Amino acid sequence: MTVFQSWRSSLDPERVMSVTVTRWQEQNSHQREDQVTVEEPLEVRIAGRSLAVIMRTPGHDHELAAGFLFTEGIIHRSAELLKIEDASDKDGLPLANVVNVTLEPELAAAACSVPAEGSTTAFDRHFAVSSSCGLCGKNSIADLMVSTPPLEPDSLQISAQLVYELPDRLREAQDVFSHTGGLHAAGLFDTAGRLLLLREDIGRHNAVDKIIGRGLLENTLPYRQSILMVSGRTSFEIIQKALLARIPCIVSISAPSSLAVELAESSGITLVGFLRGNRMNVYTHPERIVFPA
Repeated sequence: MTVFQSWRSSLDPERVMSVTVTRWQEQNSHQREDQVTVEEPLEVRIAGRSLAVIMRTPGHDHELAAGFLFTEGIIHRSAELLKIEDASDKDGLPLANVVNVTLEPELAAAACSVPAEGSTTAFDRHFAVSSSCGLCGKNSIADLMVSTPPLEPDSLQISAQLVYELPDRLREAQDVFSHTGGLHAAGLFDTAGRLLLLREDIGRHNAVDKIIGRGLLENTLPYRQSILMVSGRTSFEIIQKALLARIPCIVSISAPSSLAVELAESSGITLVGFLRGNRMNVYTHPERIVFPA
């Protein structure tokens, strides 16, 4: 453990690790220090019972736990979440990697009860969530797609010029990415382009869960007048999470998947991809993107 902790970078010891690498250029090589993003497991317990192990970048763990419980349908509103605290035991890990969640009594009872044979309640399964995938606990995508109503009609309009500027604004705020180059980000902007919240994580879906979890903990959900920007591609689970948080517009510098486009279209979300320079593809609900005279 002592050796492991000595690798922690002074740049950001919770989320950045220093390593020695051998760098090659053509036939020449030399050793140098490099920085990599920390990835560690976070165990989420409900009333002391293990529910999920999430591979993530440490930081904002209470937000991640809250957002995960919300987007997985374990809780549906802030009032059901009474308390999140770090567990006293570290299980031999160098950082605290266990959180214990206290839910309102009815949900806590369901979490702690022994499921009946053949039951399919939310707590019948233990989640193992990698940093590269979301929706790992869902029984079927079809069930998910019918469980959440589409967004209500709105008259929201977003300047195309503002959208063009979002990647630079997101990138400027990415502290850990600037050290490691190996981290995803999710940023929540208002319709004037102000960055309201930024979260970084080795898992794109974790970064979104942290933003949603912050809204739960501060009771600022839903995000009806906001824009969510994610680094990398936009897949189905990102749209699903945004829909639950009632976010009307999602933008990304990369491509969406087919299921992401289908869900965005059916749920009333404006989906923008390949946002690079002064170019973008608007895949669904283009009426919200305007270029004022």
